[in-house]
Amino acid sequence: MAPARTAVILVDTSVWIELLNRRSGPRITETELLEFATCGPVVQEVFEGLRDHPWAEAFRKAFLALPILSNPLPAETFLAAADVYREGRRKGYTIRSSIDCLIAAIAIDHKIPVWHKDRDFEAIAQFTTLQSIRYP
Repeated sequence: MAPARTAVILVDTSVWIELLNRRSGPRITETELLEFATCGPVVQEVFEGLRDHPWAEAFRKAFLALPILSNPLPAETFLAAADVYREGRRKGYTIRSSIDCLIAAIAIDHKIPVWHKDRDFEAIAQFTTLQSIRYP
């Protein structure tokens, strides 16, 4: 079961990974999906890790149909950054980036919770107004 209903919820990359890998956890209904939002950093991280699957293009279209919060740059910019990351990884380069604070700031700005499986958000919630919902 997904988190309790709210108008909109920002879904962190850590939850998308769980859902895409079909690990144990909540099943998402189409109605619940309509309540989800994303942001540029999550777009980038999700597409950095997206593997080539027959359903990848359908997922890409559905994912990019979600509302994108605090989007000062077009989604295509974040997708291009994800491509750069993936290409570097393929060539043996490790590119490290921590963007959880940016994701949290976007959620705080929009006054919506972050659904996650990442202890950083729990820590951020201790000293900010971030609403943190832990993935099972």
